[in-house]
Amino acid sequence: GWAQNMPDAPGKAETLKVCSGCHEVTRATSMHLDRAGWQNEMEKMISLGAKGTPEEFESILNYLSKSYPAEEVPKVRINSARPIELEAGLTLRRSQAAALVAYRSKHGPFHSIEDLKNVPGLDFAYIESKKDRITFE
Repeated sequence: GWAQNMPDAPGKAETLKVCSGCHEVTRATSMHLDRAGWQNEMEKMISLGAKGTPEEFESILNYLSKSYPAEEVPKVRINSARPIELEAGLTLRRSQAAALVAYRSKHGPFHSIEDLKNVPGLDFAYIESKKDRITFE
């Protein structure tokens, strides 16, 4: 399962224990943030009811910051990414990610950023601002 794909490092057990109480951990680890970003994300989860000790949260913060850092964000493969990967990687709304996948399924692969203009319901100006994050491989 997805837990085996997580790097083995201090904090993995705490991350699995605390974060999987509410959602699949893959939902969080599809993001790549700097330490401040992970801190904000964790504070949001705590406000939503995540339960753990201060030591566990510190351990989780260290784990996520080291294992899923901002500077090594992989590009989003626009022609094969699943909706959740589009949502996380390009910060798209679920409806936009679904529209992109539906269009791709019907019309075939995208070849350039311009092709994305044809996707109904997709904010092209926004997508264009993320073009450095997109690969057409």
